Amino acid sequence: MRRLQSSLPLSLIVSLLCLASLGHAADKSNGFVLVANKGDNALGIIDPVAGRQIAEVPEGGVTGHEITTSPDGKLAYVPIYGNSGVGMPGTDGSNMVVIDLAARKVVGNVDFGKGVRPHLPVFGPKNGLLYVSTELDRSISIIDPATLKIVGSVPTGQPESHMFAITRDGRRAYTANVGPGTVSVLDLEARSVITIIPVSGQVQRISLSRDDSMAFTSDVTKPQLAVIDTAANKIKTWVPLPGLGYGSATTSDGKWLLIALPLVRQLGVIDLATLKVARTIDLPVKPQEVLIAPDDKTAYVSIDQSGKVAVISISDWKVEKIIDAGPGADGLAWATAH
Repeated sequence: MRRLQSSLPLSLIVSLLCLASLGHAADKSNGFVLVANKGDNALGIIDPVAGRQIAEVPEGGVTGHEITTSPDGKLAYVPIYGNSGVGMPGTDGSNMVVIDLAARKVVGNVDFGKGVRPHLPVFGPKNGLLYVSTELDRSISIIDPATLKIVGSVPTGQPESHMFAITRDGRRAYTANVGPGTVSVLDLEARSVITIIPVSGQVQRISLSRDDSMAFTSDVTKPQLAVIDTAANKIKTWVPLPGLGYGSATTSDGKWLLIALPLVRQLGVIDLATLKVARTIDLPVKPQEVLIAPDDKTAYVSIDQSGKVAVISISDWKVEKIIDAGPGADGLAWATAH
């Protein structure tokens, strides 16, 4: 049988195959992981294919804890919280910076006019407006991203409304009010409080199930997770945890809730069908926040005290790699490649 001959040099063929492989990897990732490196007062940019942080963008000598990105993946929004933890003495941030990810520099600013400790930014899923928790004002501020102007606010009715989650229809938000240990249920269209749910002596972080039927917030007085029935706006049940919980995120298939367990150095995996911890994954010191990639195949966990980001395969629950980020690695966001 006659063998086909190639007119291309072998070295060129090998190079083309390598480029094709790299292109496939880039298509698979289709983005970057952003991390708030609090200790560097900077936004870290991680290439998930290379498995390393490729850049840091200074935020202006101040500290941002959380991040979101524009729908087109070109801009990152980083509220400048200040140099303290929630409820602790320290500086009170009064602005939010906008970072051009391609140029890797600050290109915009939102001035809140006073110290409000702005913390978490979230884009409304329907109206394109940007919602930012403004903790000292006991509110969520509403920003037009086109003009960077504040166009409204929603009161939370509680102090220390640190984190929040918005339902997929954009109509409701749920805030974790740290010190009071409550959850505020907000009507984003009427810009009002629907109800306030007592949870425990102190709570941290909050997330929603994929169908918005459940909200999850960590009791940080006991190792347990509150599961809130969002139809009744009452606690449905408690999930016992191996340690105090923190940030959490749900896989897009709605099967699993991944939760950081800082004090026991683990990531917990909760089966949402049984509402029980199915497994735990060992991590470096003090995992903080959980981000699930859009393809639902990989989870990223910021490791605050260790200054790293863990990469976890969701198919087999193995730690694929540990990426060096920056000191105080905290908030995470996905930026779609463009």
